[in-house]
Amino acid sequence: MPLLGLVSEYLGFFALLAAIVLVWKDSPWQKGTKVAATIGAMALLGAVLPAPPEDGAATVTAEADGKAAGGGSAAGVLAPASPTAGTTPEPSPRPRPEAADYRGMTLDDARDRAEAAGFGVDEHDASDEDKSIMMRLNWTVCFQKTGWTSSGTKTIDFGAVKNGAPCPAADGGAIPWPTMPDLVWKTWKTAHQEVAALGTVPGDHIMASTAYLNDQLPDEGEYDDWRVCVTDPAEGGDVTVDLRVTLELTHPDNGCPDPDREDGDRPDLPDRDDDGDPDYRDPFPGDRNRTSAFPNGLTGGSDDSSDGNGGGGGDHWNCPRTRWC
Repeated sequence: MPLLGLVSEYLGFFALLAAIVLVWKDSPWQKGTKVAATIGAMALLGAVLPAPPEDGAATVTAEADGKAAGGGSAAGVLAPASPTAGTTPEPSPRPRPEAADYRGMTLDDARDRAEAAGFGVDEHDASDEDKSIMMRLNWTVCFQKTGWTSSGTKTIDFGAVKNGAPCPAADGGAIPWPTMPDLVWKTWKTAHQEVAALGTVPGDHIMASTAYLNDQLPDEGEYDDWRVCVTDPAEGGDVTVDLRVTLELTHPDNGCPDPDREDGDRPDLPDRDDDGDPDYRDPFPGDRNRTSAFPNGLTGGSDDSSDGNGGGGGDHWNCPRTRWC
């Protein structure tokens, strides 16, 4: 019987039952002897039987055997991991709170509306210049980002730029300022329209000046056809907010100064009589006592003699090369 138990627990068990039946049925032994023999046989069989597997191992073995019987492979089959007792699972990320789209609004208005909607509001310069924000009314919202505080308050952070400035491609990036176009030899009227169309400089910040030091602009509206010689900033330069653009002009009868002159100063137009007025607009280029500002003036000097022609005398009425004579 022990040998059969070593071969198979089932054979050993059936052999034990058969032996017990024979002892109690056909054996002439006394009852006490039969009881002792029965207990000894059971103890001997228990000694040779293998120990039963633990519950977890039995479960895995049974599952592996079942898969093998069904034609599947038990190799690589793992029991699902169970969370460690007492470990708190990590909370899933909290979704961002919903917010209205405040982009394009002045920072002042955006803050008021966001605070009314229950947000804690923060703000920053959206450009790479990282300027401090003063006068929120003068800033425009480009970007917004919502979130939560540790105490559960919903927040919104605004990235803004100065009014009139274009938004960067990304928060914290460079502002894509428009650049000064090529305006040389275009009329003042055309050049003024092109600069204003850039959108960063108001019309009253576009100034006209003369390209020549001894020249003078006529009254406003009378130099619309004058030509641009020099721009400040130069062609390709950034045209930023609050910048004052200067266009140096010349009368279309004159050419522009040499752009490569070494001194960098504005040159003078020809002035033969050296009276401060360039020849092109001086009605008396040979008389340094006559200027375009006072073309009908009189020559200097006078005396008390009368020539009989209505008062005054002598040199006072001596007016060669003037419109009076």
